This record gives sequence, C-alpha cells and structure tokens, in this order.
Amino acid sequence: MKSLLLPASLVVSLMLAVTPVMAQQRTNTVPTPTPHIITPPGSITLSSPATSPLQQQMQDDYATQLRAAQQQLLQQNPSGLTRPELGISRTLNGFTPQ
Repeated sequence: MKSLLLPASLVVSLMLAVTPVMAQQRTNTVPTPTPHIITPPGSITLSSPATSPLQQQMQDDYATQLRAAQQQLLQQNPSGLTRPELGISRTLNGFTPQ
C-alpha cells in the first residue's frame, strides 16, 4: 500500500504544480492586433491644403483613420515612442482640419 501511495502523491503534486503554469501560458499567447493604416489615395497629403471639397473630405477621412490607429497604438504602448506612433504623429503634425 505504501508503494502505491508515494507515486500517486507525486503525480497529484506534479499536476497541481503544472496547472497554473499552463493557464498563464494560455492567456499570454493571444496576439494583439496591430491597427491597419490605409495610405492616402493618389496625391493627397495632409501637409498641403486641399483644392476641392472632395480632396478636403479625403484628407479629413485619412486624418481620422490615422487618429484611430494612433489611439490603438497608444493603448498598447502608452509611451508613444514606437516607430509607427512616431510616424503617425509626424504625419498628423502638419494637418489642420478646416
């Protein structure tokens, strides 16, 4: 009886020790999606003023998409110092909505 008790207790203690580790590994493997930034169509840039209402709307839409992507990136890394965040900030710096 003693010979069965020792291996059984070792198996149970091993299972109890491994369970929390497996639970932590399972929750940390979920990847966070990176925001998809759409490039501006054609020759639309945020640094030059729009020459038509359509171009103005396109600039506004692009700036809105950039702000949403910037917000998502800042939620993932609040420092704001990653390359995508700096690129978005640089692009938005010259834009003034009208």
